[in-house]
Amino acid sequence: MEPLLKINFIDYLIIAIYFAFVLGIGYFLRKSMVTSNDFLLSGRKIPAWITGLAFISANLGALEVMGMSASGAKYGMLTTHFYWIGAILAMVFVGIYMMPFYYGSKARSVPEYLKLRFDEKTRAFNALSFAAMTVLASGISMYAIAIVFQMMLGWSIHFSIFISAVVVLVYIFLGGLTSSIYNEVLQFFLIVIGFLPITLLGLHQAGGWDGLMARMETVVPGSTHMWSNIGSTANNPMGIEWFGMIMGLGFVLSFGYWCTDFLVVQRAMAAKDLTAAQNTPLIATFPKILFPFIVIVPGIIGISLLPQEAFMNDAGLIDYNRILPVLLGKYLPNGMLGIGLTALLASFMSGMAGNVTAFNTVWTYDIYHAYINKKATDQQLLRMGKYTTVVGIVISIGSAYIALGFANIMDYLQLLFSFFNAPLFATFLLGMFWKRATGHGAFWGLLLGTAAAGVHHILAQSGFISYYSDMASNFYQAIYSWSTAFILTIVISLLTKPKPDNEMVGLVYSLTPKPRTDHIPFYKRPSTLAIAALAITLVFNIIFW
Repeated sequence: MEPLLKINFIDYLIIAIYFAFVLGIGYFLRKSMVTSNDFLLSGRKIPAWITGLAFISANLGALEVMGMSASGAKYGMLTTHFYWIGAILAMVFVGIYMMPFYYGSKARSVPEYLKLRFDEKTRAFNALSFAAMTVLASGISMYAIAIVFQMMLGWSIHFSIFISAVVVLVYIFLGGLTSSIYNEVLQFFLIVIGFLPITLLGLHQAGGWDGLMARMETVVPGSTHMWSNIGSTANNPMGIEWFGMIMGLGFVLSFGYWCTDFLVVQRAMAAKDLTAAQNTPLIATFPKILFPFIVIVPGIIGISLLPQEAFMNDAGLIDYNRILPVLLGKYLPNGMLGIGLTALLASFMSGMAGNVTAFNTVWTYDIYHAYINKKATDQQLLRMGKYTTVVGIVISIGSAYIALGFANIMDYLQLLFSFFNAPLFATFLLGMFWKRATGHGAFWGLLLGTAAAGVHHILAQSGFISYYSDMASNFYQAIYSWSTAFILTIVISLLTKPKPDNEMVGLVYSLTPKPRTDHIPFYKRPSTLAIAALAITLVFNIIFW
């Protein structure tokens, strides 16, 4: 394939410097990876501002960058729901209410918390399902890298996947979670520097915000507002109405991801103390609120201002995943193009690294140590964590080829979340706030909730259930999955014996002492950060109603 752009020496040099830098971080940290705790959990010693940026950057992979730009082009301003409804509320909730349980219980992972609160079988099911989800999601990032290399440099998909896999493998193998976190912070700033010019230049070309929205309305009718067009499925391109949006995305998928996905929770658990752990997702809310203007608006600019032929694949169909790479070539000159391309590559490699570090931790602690070698020494756990990193990368390569079949990787990711995160959130919600919930109820609710998602997907794919769009199908699949898990967990728990109260102290809200914050300066308290984030989010919802 002919490369889309002519990249000069400066662009290649910037990309090379980035690769050298990320590998250098891993090399520099390698001597401090003495124990499994150092390699898999960063020793719980990282400041809140770093874990906060890593918390948001762990979500700045293919989902956030290429996926959100693609969805911006496909659904317009409706995509902002993934931020101002589908992220901020849940991030506040996990910071205020859930981190005291995660961090205070000293659990090393989300599955380990489930073992402490419920039992071994619930932990085992979640560990296995989460391990599967992480490598599938990692493959999405690997696929996205390959698409960018192919379009920009003319490299083959297969060679690009191999190169990205090797780089990520090396810096995680050397520096573990700490290497991943510091690279995520670097990636955050690269994305802002690399993509913000596209928004500014595109708005200038369109004649400002009103000019851009007017053009978007002609291309994708019903896509220029957040709320005013979702009274009916026929009035917006996402084919969703307010109940599906609020319940499916705003509650089930959002809380299911941000509150239970170990990929992001792991960053907060690496913080130096409980207050820092609580503040980690709260600090992350503020850049998260502004990120639609960096990742969604470029997609709107691309579909509104450029000819659609620029985004078509070999079959003559629009491939929304191509929009962001095309925009880089359109708006960024050489030199600046190198920064934009590096930011794109950084985001995808970070997405890969985040999933792989979560995978190696869950496998090492919740599968290998729990069931395969219960007497493993710490050095054996450290070696297993490194070996699992290699295995995770290899499996991710295979899952990258699954992503090839999706024209919008955001649709694929939400499908994964509806299977794995939606029923898990029901389990967590009841486990943390209802002490009567039992291990039997949690396990069967989680298992049958996941099965309900599978049944819905089969019915939707076979045509027995129809939706206006794949995204609408994902939202309702999440609702059915969560509802099944929630109801069955309650019913089965009422028929089985709960744990005694003394075994649930620190694991259930009503039995856990509340964290004291009166010794913390007012502006650093979790409650202050939470109120500020919610107030700003409300303002944005009103402005773009």
